[in-house]
Amino acid sequence: MGRRPVRVVVGLLALALTGCAAPVAPADSALSLGSTATAAAAPASVKASTRTVKIYSIRTTDATKGVITVIGTLSPAPKAGTRVPLHQWIPSERRWQEIAHGYSTGTSVTIKTVQPGSVRTYRIAVGPQAPYATAISPMISFKHYVWRGIFKKGLLAAGGARSPQFNVVPPNEGPRRAEADLMADKGGYVWGDVNSTGCSYVRNWLGNLTDGTVRTSLHNWTTAMTSVLQKQETETWLNYKILGVTRLRLQVADVASGYGPYVAIDSIMLCTN
Repeated sequence: MGRRPVRVVVGLLALALTGCAAPVAPADSALSLGSTATAAAAPASVKASTRTVKIYSIRTTDATKGVITVIGTLSPAPKAGTRVPLHQWIPSERRWQEIAHGYSTGTSVTIKTVQPGSVRTYRIAVGPQAPYATAISPMISFKHYVWRGIFKKGLLAAGGARSPQFNVVPPNEGPRRAEADLMADKGGYVWGDVNSTGCSYVRNWLGNLTDGTVRTSLHNWTTAMTSVLQKQETETWLNYKILGVTRLRLQVADVASGYGPYVAIDSIMLCTN
């Protein structure tokens, strides 16, 4: 049996979009929609006109490819076709980085970017257009969940009884890091643990190559969560919500066979890492 391959600074002096001034790190309160710091107010007689820029929505639109779609609102509308960059805060470098851009249509802009699973802070910006100064949106933090192979970070541990074998397909043969063969002798069982921190869902395709019946189960470490009984030479799915589970165990146990359990798996998790 074959396996299935599977983020308005308003003021007299506006910041340039990629200026040399040191960036201000997002405050803890910026982990939800919130304003950036504003410059000191200028006298009303010389205050520049202001434009409001906001991230209206940000969401993952393709969890397999990792596509993030951002919709922004710009009021009043800038010149049609104005380039609007999407910035992502890079904590390790303490700076904003442009990761994508879109072009305005009236008071709206749509920006798409492909990113790995992450929890990051975003903003959009519009450059100066007389009489308006540069406008920067409030920052917003976003959890981007993307499907990845369950073995991307390797196995934490494996074990079982009666000659257990948990054989993850090597990267040169399975670059998705999703495939493995689980085996044990008659009457035995085999298990493997993975780090599932930051993950919300798991999907397991199971191909039973056993000459009999097996039970495949998912555990929150050692606490069983769900299982499926599988007959000889059949295929099935074992899917489950795992939000909050930090150590996920996949286990195959013999129920009735001549030679012991043998199950091929193709497993992926929806994660922010």
